Amino acid sequence: MLIVKPFIFKEYTDVVCGFSTKEGPNSISPYHFNLSYSVDDIKEIVDSNRKLFFDALGLNENMVSYQKQVHEEYIRQVNTFGNCGESDALITTSKNLGLAISSADCPAIFIYDKTKKIIAAVHSGWKGTERKILQKTIIKLKNDFNVNPSDLICYIGPSISQKNYEVGEEVAVKFEDEFIIKSENKFYLDVAGANYNMLLNEGVKKVNIQRSGLCSFEYKSLLHSYRRDGQKSGRALGIIAMKDVI
Repeated sequence: MLIVKPFIFKEYTDVVCGFSTKEGPNSISPYHFNLSYSVDDIKEIVDSNRKLFFDALGLNENMVSYQKQVHEEYIRQVNTFGNCGESDALITTSKNLGLAISSADCPAIFIYDKTKKIIAAVHSGWKGTERKILQKTIIKLKNDFNVNPSDLICYIGPSISQKNYEVGEEVAVKFEDEFIIKSENKFYLDVAGANYNMLLNEGVKKVNIQRSGLCSFEYKSLLHSYRRDGQKSGRALGIIAMKDVI
């Protein structure tokens, strides 16, 4: 099993963070190492895949909180495992509780406050990005938890690159020109770049941000992509957790 692990959290021994790939023991076509129940995969296979992934991160199914992602701007504070309802961002101060984001092109952003010991996980597709869910999550951390953005360590996981993310003009006009390339009457959106810019604008230090260079669309053998594979696409999970350090 291959898991993408960001180097940005490496020095923080209490943080666990990983992003799954298509490479795993149950990598069965067409969904491969799928970790989502929302596709037409066999439940027992998904159960097994999740167990393998959780185990590799030192977690189990009773230590992971997830959500029904709805491409909105709902932010939820959680302190328990399992499905916590509809939202696209999770925040917790609890130790040994993983926050999971499902992805197959959309940026998944993972946040750690090294001073306050808080983590957050954000799903930000084009709709969430247009609604600025990441910015609103940072603002909530500041307002509700007295977080200083300069203390935040952030990872933007693998997602679809701008050159592969064609959108309609009706979507393109919702974003600043710096995140749109127009070529031969086609529009291409840099959705990860828009989220990166939000972090900077809210005061996160550039040195504290890692943006994955892996394009979900291009790395066909490694990453799930709904834009590439449509209904036959599986889903990855990205998880961040704070562990007790002895």
